[in-house]
Amino acid sequence: MLRLAHLSDVHLGPLPDMSYRELASKRITGYINWQRNRKANLHDQVIGMLLDDMKVRAPDHIAVTGDLVNLALDAEVEVARQWLEEVGHGDDVSVVPGNHDAYVPGALDKACRAWGKWMWGDGKAQPAHRGAFPYMRVRGDMAIIGVSSARATAPFMASGYFGSTQARRLGRMLDEAKTKGLCRVILIHHPPVRGAAPQHKRLYGIGRFKKVMMRHGAELVLHGHTHLPSLYWLDGRDGRVPVLGVAAAGQAIGGSKPAAQYNLIEIDGGPDDGWGVRLQRRGLMHGHEGVREIVAQTLLPAEDGAQKLIASRSQAK
Repeated sequence: MLRLAHLSDVHLGPLPDMSYRELASKRITGYINWQRNRKANLHDQVIGMLLDDMKVRAPDHIAVTGDLVNLALDAEVEVARQWLEEVGHGDDVSVVPGNHDAYVPGALDKACRAWGKWMWGDGKAQPAHRGAFPYMRVRGDMAIIGVSSARATAPFMASGYFGSTQARRLGRMLDEAKTKGLCRVILIHHPPVRGAAPQHKRLYGIGRFKKVMMRHGAELVLHGHTHLPSLYWLDGRDGRVPVLGVAAAGQAIGGSKPAAQYNLIEIDGGPDDGWGVRLQRRGLMHGHEGVREIVAQTLLPAEDGAQKLIASRSQAK
């Protein structure tokens, strides 16, 4: 059995001191948003509580699906690199970037260089860059495939993009992993599901992603971005594919979104008899101390997908 931990939308704070030059960009809107909203609701102490609980459960691997920083300042990128060192070795932690990690032009390349060893595919120990996605890592019977949907956008936009080049590479990697009898887990920041995010925060290329699932299949997709503990389903080549979101890792209790959580996923079985995938959401709840189990359910073998989708939407509210 393999145990995979998934967290997202860390948004490490506080913001460092900023120059007027750094504010003379889209960052001014993000700075105002931080002061008005995120500063009060996102706390590093909460992230530490999740990590402490996670390490007690000793996952075999940790997936981080983006938004480690807020405005992609150089100082933030360095703080995030130091934080990743605390989370785990580059071989034991896999990262994909989010829209906040690519907040302004040029920021994504800097983040990839700084966080490269958590983004290298197997056998590619070299500086990562935005053109290096997707990457694939094999850990036991699991293939972790990291896709980047991150890109710099205009003010008040937080959309992502999944293009044809990544789609072709992703298809080849999924086929390769299937041939090797591996459980295929895709990491991406934006949810590849229509209606999962508002228009200004949506993923462009959802139809392209859905076609990849239909032609090649996968066992699990993990994403962040919405700050919601959600579960959707996509049609895949070999059956329905669960698409799993998670609450923001730094979200304190009392905000408009669910408090901090992480997903703990257990994978067993195999390609012949079918993969077993079980989910336990762990996090903070109003009226309770510490990190606790919030929900547990079986994702694969799948039951009625429609019933599960309805249940997951009600949990996210």
